[in-house]
Amino acid sequence: MVLCITHSNDYYTIDLVQQHLDKMGVPSFRLNVDEFATGYVINYTVQQYCLSGKGQYITDTQINAVWYRKLWDLKMPEDLDPAYRPVFTREYLTFRDLFFNALQRVPWMNPLQADHAVCNDKLQQLRVAYAVGLTIPASIFTNDPAAIRDFFKRCNNQVVMKLHNALSKSMKGDGAFFPTTRLTEADLEQVHLLAYCPMIFQEYIPKAYELRIAYVDGECFTGQIVHAQEAVPTDWRTLSGNPGQWQPYILPAPVQQKISKLMKNLGLVFGAIDMIRHTNGDYVFLEVNPQGEWGMLQKYLHYPIAETIAEKLITHIQNG
Repeated sequence: MVLCITHSNDYYTIDLVQQHLDKMGVPSFRLNVDEFATGYVINYTVQQYCLSGKGQYITDTQINAVWYRKLWDLKMPEDLDPAYRPVFTREYLTFRDLFFNALQRVPWMNPLQADHAVCNDKLQQLRVAYAVGLTIPASIFTNDPAAIRDFFKRCNNQVVMKLHNALSKSMKGDGAFFPTTRLTEADLEQVHLLAYCPMIFQEYIPKAYELRIAYVDGECFTGQIVHAQEAVPTDWRTLSGNPGQWQPYILPAPVQQKISKLMKNLGLVFGAIDMIRHTNGDYVFLEVNPQGEWGMLQKYLHYPIAETIAEKLITHIQNG
């Protein structure tokens, strides 16, 4: 059995993976982690961990692999006294983590510790990417106004800024988010406000186009975003109306090999990778999101990403 870790608002991608697992004769259990405290009954003993909910019952010994897709905050009972919420949250998160700990004997896509380490350190991603031979933008993560002014000059006044963590979990750009934004000389007058929120600053890369790559255990499924407008935006999610269309794209073999090495060195089996094709022809690595979205690549480009995820999980089960 494959445990699929996600949340109650997830759809399409989770359904496709579970459907293909079923087609291959492998049962799956969907765990909506946001409902862990309100939708499941837990029994944990020295012998085993039992979890029941949504019409299913499983023990940790029945699970042969884990697809770690998303981790979400806990929902709380509406009638819970606010004074007890910290205790409620702490205890249920402990129970959840104990469950995850009991499953460390089986293969994960992705391993929990590696997934979180990569999510929480984008500059480490850049260091590893550079070490395997990928081109990266000059970058600094800081709250130092003087450092930003110096960086701005060294990059010939061509700099973008962004948050380390995304505010939106949607590829549609329809939620709250702070887009990647060009830094201007006028903005330098406000950089003292970084004391309230440090940010990542990077050299601006002239774009021929942008790429989203779904990496699944050695295989790359790549989409190119083609914009309706002649000029390529700094962040395509900021465009209203028809921001562009996805087109299939084949990465050069040397780039794919470097990506595979990057992912292996980061300890990841899956990731959604953002790259820019520089106007000079270079492929520039921006970041990898271990829980990134890929549904649009499957939907619009008909890539078998869900099927590959399911089949790779089965292969890991068979290989022990």
